[in-house]
Amino acid sequence: VGKSTVSSNLSYLLSEMGFSVLHAGCDPKHDSTRLLTGGVQIPTFCSDTAADPVRYGVNGIACAECGGAEPGRGCAGRGMELFMERIGGMDVDFRVADVLGDVVCGGYSIPARGSNADGVLIVTSNEFMSLYAANNILRGLANINPGECVIGLVLNRTDDDDTSARGFAEAAGIPIVCEVPRSQRFVDAEAAGGVLARIDPGCPETAALRG
Repeated sequence: VGKSTVSSNLSYLLSEMGFSVLHAGCDPKHDSTRLLTGGVQIPTFCSDTAADPVRYGVNGIACAECGGAEPGRGCAGRGMELFMERIGGMDVDFRVADVLGDVVCGGYSIPARGSNADGVLIVTSNEFMSLYAANNILRGLANINPGECVIGLVLNRTDDDDTSARGFAEAAGIPIVCEVPRSQRFVDAEAAGGVLARIDPGCPETAALRG
């Protein structure tokens, strides 16, 4: 739904504001940090637990990728505990954890637990299955991080219709804090191996994310 695109742009924008940032990709596809490292996929924590999992990207952003177990073997979620132990205490101003939301594995919930996360942004589109996943995330957060941890929804538009997303936000009692327009600019920036906020800092899409 665009969570890696949104989170990597947010990490970049935070670094542009002078903050130190750790960007942690918590997805077996290990594609979250790619736009912060010039289009290069970095080694994952799961591929070599003895090596330093942190690589530094644009603006000195600390980047790490959990990765996952070999398909059909092991549980990628279990590796998250070791991953968070290794980098979770890193001394930075912001830790941005890009966590997939369409699984119920308890291991993947670790970055969003109360002891690890001060706030949660849920990226969704207006489509039913995306909102269904967002609802599951809210149900999970009620168990692992109860209270006012949800900052709000990021509506990543797939079309001009936002009726369902706005109805969901109202019913759930959480705000839509950012609306990201569907745009070829994101595709072009990613093809160039970078975040849109760096490649085109003055465009409307970057302005929406900066806000």
